[in-house]
Amino acid sequence: MSGLAAPRHRAGPPPTPLYRDPTAPVAARVRDLLSRMTLREKVGQLNQRMYGWNAYRRTPDGGFELTEALYAETDRFEGLGALYGLQRADAWSGVDHSNGPAAEDGAALADLVQRHVVERSRLGIPALFVEEVPHGLMALDGTVLPVNLAVGATWDPGLYARAAAHAAAELRARGGHVALVSALDIARDPRWGRTEECFGEDPYLAARFTEAVVRGMQGAPAEFFAADKAPVVLKHFAGQGATVGGRNSAESDLGLRELHEIHLPAARAGIRAGAAAVMAAYNEVDGMPCSGNRALLTELLRDRWGFEGLVMADGLAVDRLARITGDKVSAGALALNSGVDLSLWDEGFTHLQEAVERGLVAEEALDAAVARVLRLKFRLGLFDRQGAEKKPFPAQGRELSTAVARAAVTLLHNDGILPIPATASRIAVLGPQSATVAHQLGDYTAPQRPGTGSSVLDALRTLAPSGVDIRHAPGCALTGDDLSGIPGAVAAAAASDLAVLVLGGSSARTPDTEFDANGAARTTVSHMTCGEGADLAGLGLGRAQYALLDAVVATGTPTAVVLVQGRPHVVPDAAGALLTAWYPGPWGGEAIAEVLLGLTEPVGRLSVSVPRSAAQLPVHYNHKDTEYGGYVDESAEPRHSFGHGLSYTSFAYGPPRLTGHTVEADVTNTGRRHGRSVVQLYLRRLRTPVWPRTLELCGFQAVDLAPGETVTVTFRLGAEVPGGGTVVEFRVAESARAALTAVPTQSFTAPEETPL
Repeated sequence: MSGLAAPRHRAGPPPTPLYRDPTAPVAARVRDLLSRMTLREKVGQLNQRMYGWNAYRRTPDGGFELTEALYAETDRFEGLGALYGLQRADAWSGVDHSNGPAAEDGAALADLVQRHVVERSRLGIPALFVEEVPHGLMALDGTVLPVNLAVGATWDPGLYARAAAHAAAELRARGGHVALVSALDIARDPRWGRTEECFGEDPYLAARFTEAVVRGMQGAPAEFFAADKAPVVLKHFAGQGATVGGRNSAESDLGLRELHEIHLPAARAGIRAGAAAVMAAYNEVDGMPCSGNRALLTELLRDRWGFEGLVMADGLAVDRLARITGDKVSAGALALNSGVDLSLWDEGFTHLQEAVERGLVAEEALDAAVARVLRLKFRLGLFDRQGAEKKPFPAQGRELSTAVARAAVTLLHNDGILPIPATASRIAVLGPQSATVAHQLGDYTAPQRPGTGSSVLDALRTLAPSGVDIRHAPGCALTGDDLSGIPGAVAAAAASDLAVLVLGGSSARTPDTEFDANGAARTTVSHMTCGEGADLAGLGLGRAQYALLDAVVATGTPTAVVLVQGRPHVVPDAAGALLTAWYPGPWGGEAIAEVLLGLTEPVGRLSVSVPRSAAQLPVHYNHKDTEYGGYVDESAEPRHSFGHGLSYTSFAYGPPRLTGHTVEADVTNTGRRHGRSVVQLYLRRLRTPVWPRTLELCGFQAVDLAPGETVTVTFRLGAEVPGGGTVVEFRVAESARAALTAVPTQSFTAPEETPL
C-alpha cells in the first residue's frame, strides 16, 4: 500500500460569495460586499458624475450604442455608482424624439448600459439609474402631471398618491430605479421661479402630500421594493423656499425656530413614511450650505430622526463648498463628513481616495456612505434581477393627470357668470394661453409628441353644446408690449355673449435658452416667466396682457378670466369671474373647460396666498401673531387667502365642538347644486412659551354634499396639539381668512403628556 499514491480530491467551483446569495439578509450582503472592495471601488460607488444623455447615441438603424464617455467613466472606478438622467429629455439635454429613448425602447437602453457597468465592475456591482420625477417622469412619452402647486390646490393626498404610484411604475418600466421628487420646499415668496415645485406655503399641508408621494411611489414600507415601485429622493433638504428676495440659490435668512416650524415638518413626515433618500439643498442655513451642514444632515437627520437612508447632494453643490474649504478635495471631505453619501456631477467626490489618504476622511466614514448606496441597490433587487425585464407600460396616465388637474382648478371670484349659462350661444375664447398646450406643462417637462393634450380652446370646442359658436383671438403674447392683436380680440368679445380670457405665464424652455451647468436657466427665452432660474422682481403679467384684460372687460361682455400659471400673479378682480389653474398639464384644458361649462364643480382651494402686489410680501397666512399693521398706501392683506376657493353652491358651518381628543363641526350645503367643501381646522395658540403664529393649519377634510345635506366632520387631535401647558383653541372654516373671524372652540390647556 505504501507505493500507492494518496487519492486526489477534485477541486469544485469556488463558493458563491455571500453578497450573491438572494436569501441572505441585506445587511449581511452589504457587509460581505464592502469587505471585498478596494478603496477605489468604494469611491466609485459614491459618484454620480455623468449626465446620462452623454452615455449613449442613436445609431442609423434606430438602435443605441454606448459612448466613449461612458467607457471612460466606468473605467475610472471600475464600475459606476449611479447615473443621472439616462431617460431625461428637454432643451437642456438636447434630447427629443429624434435622438432619445421613447417608451418602447427606454428599458432596452437601460439594460444596455447596465450590462456594460456590471461587466466592467470586478465584483459585478450594478448602477443606480436616477431620474427626475417632479410632476411625472421627465422622459419621452412619460405622463406629465400638473405641477406641485396644482397638486397642493387639490387638498387631496389620496389622489396624488395614486398619481405618484403611476409615475413610479412608468419609471421602473423604463429601467429606471430612483425618483427625484420635489416635495420639501415651502412657498414663502412667490417671486421665486420654483414656486411651481412647492405644494404650497403651509408645512402641515406639505407634510400630508409628502407622505402621499412616498406612499404612492414606494408602496408600503418593506425591505425590498416591488418591481413597479421606486425609492424616492425628497428634495430639497432644507429651507430652500426661504431664499432672500425670491432669488434662486440665494441665501436663506432662517432662524432655527422658523426652520423647524415651517421648513422641516414635510421632511419629517416623509422620513416617518419611509422615504429612501433626501437631497441636500443648495441654500445655506446660518451661513453653512446644506451639503456641508453636519448639524442638519447628521445630528438632526440621522441622530435625532433616526434616518437610515441615502443623502444625495444637489447638482454641483459639493464643489461649491471649495469656497469654504479652499479646494475641491477638502470640499468633498467636508460633504462626506457632514452626511452626504452620493454626489451629483461634482469633482470633489472623485478625490475621496486622496481625502482618505490625507486623513481628511476616515475610511470608516467612507464605508458607511458606501454601505447606504449598496443597501439601496440590494433593496431594489439589482444584484438578483439583472438583465432586461419586459414590464408592461402602465395605462391610465391621461386619466390620472386630468383628474388631478380637475381637482386643482380653483374659482377665486364669481359674480354669477359661471358656470357658462345655456343661453350663451356665442363664446369668445381669447388670450395668449387660450390655444396652447406647451405653456400648460411647467418646468422639468420632456418634449411632447404633436397632438398631445388639449388647450382651453380645443376643449371648449369639444365640450360645449352643439350649435355654440366659439370664436378665437389670442390678443397678445405672454410677454412684451405688442398691442396689435388687441382690436381683434375686442371685436370677438363685443360680438359674443361671454368671453373666456386665458392669461398667465410659462416655464417652457426652448433650445435657445441658455443654461447653467446644473440645468437652471441662465437667460430665459422671451415667453419664460417661471421655472428654475426665472425669478421675478414683481408679480405682474406681461404689460400687453393687462391691456388686453382692460380692453375686453370694457366691452361690457361678461368675462371669465382663467390664469394658467406657475406662481401667483397679481390680477385684479376686474372681470366677472376669476379662476386659477396652476400649470395643469397636457389635458388641463379639458379640466378647465369642464369647470367653465359646469360639467364639474370647481373644487380646488388655494395652497398659497395670492398677494395684491409684490410690494406687500410676505403675505403667508401663518405669520407671527404680532401687531400686524397695514400700509398707508395699500392693504397688508392678500387679495385671496390661503385655503380660499369658491363653489357653484354655498356652504354653512356650524360652531365647532371640542370633545376629548376630537373637534367636530356640522357642514351644510345651502345652495342648489352638489358641491365639495374642504373643511379646514386651524389651531390658535393663546399662551405659549414662545411667540405664537396667528393661525396654524392642523387638519382638513373634503366632504361632498347634495343640496340641503348636512354632515358632521370630525377631526381627531394628535401630534398637532402642543403640550407643555400651552393654551389653545381651534377654528373650523373654509379658508385662513374666514378662520380669523370664525367661532372658536372653548380654549383648553394641553397637558404635558400630549404628544409633540
